[in-house]
Amino acid sequence: MNKKDIAHFRKQFKKENDLLHIHDIFNVYIMKETSEIYHQQCQPFQLLDQEEQELFLTNFKKVLTGSLDEKLFELKFQTNLEHSSQFILHQGLLSQETDSWKEQMLQLVEKILNKQQYEMDIVVSFIKGEYFKPIKRSNQDPDQSDRDTVYSHPFILCSINKTQDPKKELLFDYVEKQFKYNVVVDPIINLTAPIGGFLFPCFTDNAADVNHILYSASKANEPDPEFIEYVLNAEETITAKEDKIIFEEIVRDAIGHQLNTGTLASVYEEINQIVEESDQEEEPAKLDYKDVEQVLKHSGIEDVDTEKIQAAFHNVIDDEKYELKAKNIVPKYTSKSIKIQTKVANIAVSPEDLRHVRQVHFSGKRYLMIEVDEDTVIDGFTIVPELFGEKVEE
Repeated sequence: MNKKDIAHFRKQFKKENDLLHIHDIFNVYIMKETSEIYHQQCQPFQLLDQEEQELFLTNFKKVLTGSLDEKLFELKFQTNLEHSSQFILHQGLLSQETDSWKEQMLQLVEKILNKQQYEMDIVVSFIKGEYFKPIKRSNQDPDQSDRDTVYSHPFILCSINKTQDPKKELLFDYVEKQFKYNVVVDPIINLTAPIGGFLFPCFTDNAADVNHILYSASKANEPDPEFIEYVLNAEETITAKEDKIIFEEIVRDAIGHQLNTGTLASVYEEINQIVEESDQEEEPAKLDYKDVEQVLKHSGIEDVDTEKIQAAFHNVIDDEKYELKAKNIVPKYTSKSIKIQTKVANIAVSPEDLRHVRQVHFSGKRYLMIEVDEDTVIDGFTIVPELFGEKVEE
């Protein structure tokens, strides 16, 4: 799934939407002390109160929120496994009977209980539904609705939510005119911040891809390897953060660890151009060792050749055929995503403006110089310009 597919699907989680039909919801309450099921409840989604429906719609929307390779990960299932989660989910997707689907989901819960130990009670929620995506036609009849022809995507979506103790509150009773301590023992299920979840199957080119699952991590760049391997039975993944670290180590191995800001800005500009050119494609742009070599050469770095880059790929990741995702390498291009930290000050600058920052030497000292188009104002005072440390004559 690409980010556009995920975004379109996420937008469907709203009330009275004819493009999203949620058939059933199955909630399982798990106790932290025993890691056992305390209660389970399955019912048609439409039988929930309107307010409760809204809470769950927001919850499942949050599961699908985040950037790919940071919060969301498209994972490939492991093959040749007995009782694999892929088989369980596929059987659940094909089940026509609610009881049969519920039994399949309980098998997944059992896998969670066998491998996960939570510090609080948790609630695992499953929904089974169908997502309809209108087919765009270039010469559509004005009298024809875009709902007349749609792609149909049956799906199972899971959310894992933690519970929290109710707040201790002091109330005032108007009738009896006295203060009362509000005693509430029922735990609160936090539906605003899921700690995990997944979507099955993935949607690729408007078709179901049952060989992949979309996994949602609790925190950005922190997927749970045990949950991925033992619960989902999927292959391990590389995060966006790890991809960027691999790229940086490859470049340092090939050309050394010293670059000026202008050259680094050129590297980011080259990669960002590749990302922008691939935005319209289904597959994200990837860089192999040949692509990395071209990026460095086009950025003005000399003494770069294929052998050096191949050796760097081998030294860093032990795989000359490894491909880096271009979007993971360059920081967010138009926002102040690059942080420069010094003992004196911390500075944030965008990759496209990095070329306006220089480190210079003057009188035996190092200075960080920023090119600006306007006067600098601090606490309402316009700073007097200086010429390399010397005050400019008025």
